[in-house]
Amino acid sequence: MKHVVFQALADAARRGERVALALISGVKGSSPQKVGAKALFFPDGRIRGTLGGGCLEAEIQHRALDSLRTGQSASFDLLLDHDFGWDDGLICGGKVLGLILPNAIDAGPEFWSKLAARKSSITWGVTSDFAIELFPDSALRTPHSPFLYSETISPPCKLWIAGAGHIAQAVAPLALQLDFNVTVFDDRPALASHQYFPREVHLQVDAWEKLASLSPPNVPSFALIVTRGHRHDALVLKDWIHKPFLFLGMIGSARKARIIFEHFRDEKIATPKQLKRVACPVGIQIKSQSVQEIAVSIIAQFIEKRAELVHENAAARSDLVD
Repeated sequence: MKHVVFQALADAARRGERVALALISGVKGSSPQKVGAKALFFPDGRIRGTLGGGCLEAEIQHRALDSLRTGQSASFDLLLDHDFGWDDGLICGGKVLGLILPNAIDAGPEFWSKLAARKSSITWGVTSDFAIELFPDSALRTPHSPFLYSETISPPCKLWIAGAGHIAQAVAPLALQLDFNVTVFDDRPALASHQYFPREVHLQVDAWEKLASLSPPNVPSFALIVTRGHRHDALVLKDWIHKPFLFLGMIGSARKARIIFEHFRDEKIATPKQLKRVACPVGIQIKSQSVQEIAVSIIAQFIEKRAELVHENAAARSDLVD
């Protein structure tokens, strides 16, 4: 993930270790990676991050090592056609554009540490003369932008999980690995414990009435309801359905969803429009049976929804530039 590359750059800058940062700045057609993919290439052949692997990454590594020897930044424009990638099975047919920056550590450890920490939204980029800078967001909204590449780094999305049982214990570590900031809520201290959850998971223990009424954080947030029973699920949903979560999923069957939703409509707890925002049963359909398989199906759906959010934000930024 990109913050891992940023942290590796900060560490290299502190050590004064030479390393080339390569990134994908544009894609046309099919490609093994998307815009924003990054990798660090070290003189001894080590690679941190990825630009898609295979012959594409091998070619960029070759160019990156040349760039480290000369100290000169460069751009690349590679067509992934039959001739380029046949030996490695890479014949996507698309085009990948990018930059190689052998002097990235010159920006300093504080610069890269700030991006790695992601405590607030920060826009950084590469100017037409390959300089690495932080930019005010407004500078990227003008036509004929002089920047070869720019991106906004934002804090990780929050994931609130109601319930600390087996499903939550399987979902939480997966979500951490996939760059969610995870908080688990339960009224049972014995379960809402770091004996069952990684140290990086935030735990909140209290009566459900108090937990459900907490205000969500002011960053993009997702929610998952997997308590120990239908009554507690409904109790949490009663409050969480009114919170501005970008996506809200609840464990259960279609019959459970129908019964709870009918009750919410009859009692005017929620409108039909609000109920449509609730995914129940949560998770994509992969014929999951075990707890681990269920966790994979759930987190896959959250990843999909997060990607849709990123795409929508990118489209909005593009409209501003246009």
